[in-house]
This record gives sequence, structure tokens and C-alpha cells, in this order.
Amino acid sequence: MNEPKLLLIEDDRRSAQSLERVLKGKGYAVTLADRGDEGLELARTKDFDVVITDLRMPGLSGLDLVRELHAAKPRLPIILMTAFGTTETAIEATKSGAYDYLLKPFEMPELIEVVGRAVAGARLMTEPVELGEEGLEGQAIVGRSRAMQTVYKEIGRVATTSATVLIRGETGTGKELVARAVYQHSERAAKPFIAVNCAAIPESLLESELFGHERGAFTGADQRRVGRFEQAHQGTLFLDEIGDMSAFTQAKLLRVLQDKVIQRVGGKEEIPVDVRILAATHRDLEKAISERLFREDLYYRLSAVVVRLPALRERAEDIPDLVGYFLRRFSREFKITPTSPEADALAWLVEQPWPGNVRQLENVIRQALLLSRGFAVTRQHMETVAAKSSEAAASIGGPAGGGATLEESIDLWLKSAKEGAQIDVHARAFEAMERVLFGRAIDLAQGNQAKAARWLNVSRQTMREKLRSFGLKEEGQGP
Repeated sequence: MNEPKLLLIEDDRRSAQSLERVLKGKGYAVTLADRGDEGLELARTKDFDVVITDLRMPGLSGLDLVRELHAAKPRLPIILMTAFGTTETAIEATKSGAYDYLLKPFEMPELIEVVGRAVAGARLMTEPVELGEEGLEGQAIVGRSRAMQTVYKEIGRVATTSATVLIRGETGTGKELVARAVYQHSERAAKPFIAVNCAAIPESLLESELFGHERGAFTGADQRRVGRFEQAHQGTLFLDEIGDMSAFTQAKLLRVLQDKVIQRVGGKEEIPVDVRILAATHRDLEKAISERLFREDLYYRLSAVVVRLPALRERAEDIPDLVGYFLRRFSREFKITPTSPEADALAWLVEQPWPGNVRQLENVIRQALLLSRGFAVTRQHMETVAAKSSEAAASIGGPAGGGATLEESIDLWLKSAKEGAQIDVHARAFEAMERVLFGRAIDLAQGNQAKAARWLNVSRQTMREKLRSFGLKEEGQGP
């Protein structure tokens, strides 16, 4: 992946040099401008991933720059830097198209976080998602099976409409890629595309993330904040893992779908929004409705059009194409000569159940290619990757068994990684920590899931799913 290109517009030379040094240290290519009109001309004529601009500058103000640049390039994220006391101006800039704003003085980690999110969001909008063709190397949905042909037809059928789309499928099937393909083929393709993972944001913060908040709305809300709905105005908002949304936030989302207005947390003003919603989930929403964990009226609003992604085991005939695609992509990434799998290796891959779907296959191919060192990928490479994954899974300590503590298990994984094993230590440590956390919470709550979920600030549905996935007791549902 090429290093992201940033345009930094700042008339204070010392501040500009300091910001440039930090951003270059994080792998960004930085172009400097010290006037608003100069920065606008650069942004219009050259390609950048993100623009960072001060508010008060000679030549053109940051607010005017946001308005003019957003009109010319609505998919280009613009981050505004502004001094304390100008929050209302920053809000106006956000309404005019700014991706986000930072109040001076800010900490550098805050800047890096906002820039990182903006770069990721920009690439979601600009990197094309190709469909089903041979020889692909970029972002693509790969497969020529009858099941995937149905998916492609559905994407084409719904893309040019304004209908809300619900994308369903198991974890790892590629739901985000489908959402991006729908967006890129839609009439809103020139407008913003913003993705929010509802499962990755704590329940107490998701409402603010989506709808924004007013100053003083809750502890720590020292400034008014614009939410994702306002940022996505006239564009598309992708709500991933919507089945993890709390009942309260579901009710607010339903109102947006019905009335096309939002209210910030702690506010009374009704703000009109024009946003197309794409949603995705791996959960059984019908079951969630029967258990009163998901609103039936919201389900019918979201499912005007449903795109179902098949599990990989249901389209095993696509595995050879997927393997070839991943080998080309990773060969380019690792800067090695493209290679092919041996016939028995490919046969072995086709026979596997792939519970983690395309994402799991992708991980196996990446690791096997590293093991092969640029030579033909063999069945032994595949089986070695699978064996190491099984050994690492078996070494999970604490509640998972084996007698090792969490700390000892982490030491084992790190040692294996140091010796060359392809182990995702971060993911395994996080899973083991969650196993301990949810296990201790449900024990302390004496099996009361509602109480344990409240303590952990997660939904009842998330609590139940975690207990099931970790094989922990589920008795005592609680009131």
C-alpha cells in the first residue's frame, strides 16, 4: 500500500514543522502550504488522502476552504484545526463538509488517531471494489459460482436505488466489501461513505458516535460534537454489526429512518439529515426479535432489500479463484515472484470446512506464502499453518484449560512468534482476556446475565454470544 498523502495548511511555521515531523514519523507523505488560497489550489489540482487545515490563515479562511474544497471534492476528508473559543465555527465547518476538527492545543496522539481514521475512511470511498473477474489484485469480491452471481445481481439491482440495504452473512464472508460495492455503484458515490462498527464501540458511546452530543451532555462532554449521521449527510452510512446495537439506540435509529431527523445527545434541536443506510450483521435477527433483543419494526425498515452472502463452504468451487487472488495480492505485498499452489495443496484447501470463511482462507494463504519463501505453495505448507494455529489455540490458558495463566500463555505465543510461527498474538491475547473477563463477571453475578452485562457495559445479546462462544455457563438469565 502506498504511503498516504497529506496536505497540511498552516501559516505558523514552527507549528507546521512540528506537525510535519510527527506525521512523517508515522509514515505519511506531507505537503506543506502556508496560505489558504495556495492550499485550496494544491488540493484541487493534486491527489491527497487527507487535508489538515488551520482555521485562520492569510489568503482564505479555513471555513471558506472547507466549503469550496468540499464542493469540488466531497469525498476528500478535511480536518480543521481551531483554537479554543471557536467551537461554533468548527461545528459550522463540519456542517459544510469537514470530516472532523481538533481544538488547539491538542495532543499529538489525538491528531494521529483522527488522521488515521480519516485516511481509512478515504480509502473506503476511493479504492474500487471489483467484482468476480479473473486476474484481480486490488480490493475485490472474488468468485464465479452461482451463489456469487446472485450476489452480484443483487448489488447491481439495489445500487442505483435509495433503498436501505441489509447485508447478512457469517463472520468473514465480506459484508463490508459488498457495502462498499453498493456505495461505489450508487448515485451517492461522489458523496461521503462512513462506516461504523456497532460491536466495536462501547454501548455507552455508540449513541454519541452516531448522533453527536451537546456540551455537558455527559461527563467528559466538554465540547459539542457532530456525529456520523451529520458527517454522512447526502452520502452513505454503513452500520456494521447492527445486531449488537442496544434497544435505546435502535429506537433512535428507527426515528431517523422514519423522520429523516436526528437529535444530538443532550440536545433538543431537530437536525434534518439525508443519509442512505447500509447495515450488516452476522446475527440471527429473527431469533433476536423473538428474544426481544432487536426491534421488529426496525428490522422491517432495514430489510427493504436483503443481500445474503453465502458461507465459503457453500461455494467451495470459488476456492481456487480465491487462492489465486490472495497469492497475487500477497506476492505483490511481500515483493516476491508470484507463485501457484500445488494440485494436492489446492485439493486440501477445497476440502476444508472454513468456519472463518474467506477471512480465514486469506490468513492461511498469507502465512503459507511466507513459509514457501516464493517457491510453490505445497500441502505441507498449508498443514503446517493449520497445525501451528491448532497448537496456539490449545495453549490458551486460564479458563480455556491447559493449566497456564493468561500471562504464561502470552509468553508462549510471543516465544513462538519470535521463533517464526505465524501467530496473531494480539488477537489471541485479546480473546483470552475476554474469556477471563466475561467468565469472572458471570461468576460474580451468580449467573445473572443482565447484571453482568450492565457491569461490563455491553448489551445482553453481546453477553449471551460471548458466553456461548467461550463455552461458559448460561444459566440464570436474570430479569
